[in-house]
Amino acid sequence: MVDTQLVPRGISDVRVLEAMRSVPRHLFVPDAIIDSAYADMAMPIGENQTISQPYMVAIMTELLGLKGYEKVLEIGTGSGYQAAVLAALAKEVHTIERIPALSVRAASKFRAIGLDNIFAHVGDGTLGLPENAPFDGIIITAATPDIPAPLIEQLKDGGIMVVPVGERYSQVLIKATKRNNTLLKEYHTPCVFVPLIGEFGWNG
Repeated sequence: MVDTQLVPRGISDVRVLEAMRSVPRHLFVPDAIIDSAYADMAMPIGENQTISQPYMVAIMTELLGLKGYEKVLEIGTGSGYQAAVLAALAKEVHTIERIPALSVRAASKFRAIGLDNIFAHVGDGTLGLPENAPFDGIIITAATPDIPAPLIEQLKDGGIMVVPVGERYSQVLIKATKRNNTLLKEYHTPCVFVPLIGEFGWNG
């Protein structure tokens, strides 16, 4: 997967590539599709949610620029795979999921592979986790019409947020760096994510 999908498309951060090699993606997909776990595509995981394409996980992670000391917030736990990759690169990962069954399933996967620096939460991800803020990095793994205001507030000055922003069925991946309470935005690859449901996202 790393050699055929990620490196040829320009993923070059050595730490990200090593994390992608080390996290067992097949543990985060349903048994019925485990043979396709490392395929170059997003796949259904139940509850109308998906596990992202490996390249999308890699590019979003690379854009965060993690060095190892950071506290990161992930919005949309889903399968738990993205959080597991982040946990290999950051000091502490908080991940929030609105669907309890997915959060419980992901948390069991984290325990099974010994990831004790991930903290799983259930709730409206668009509100973030003010009790655990501020965060060095925030990653949103669902599509939003705009960057939720509470998440901007919970990002440290100098912190980075990676988020797919756009229409319901078509978005652009944005890297936003917070400087003096202003977001400096860089626009990256087009993408398609499931919608971010919540008070500061889509209604449903």
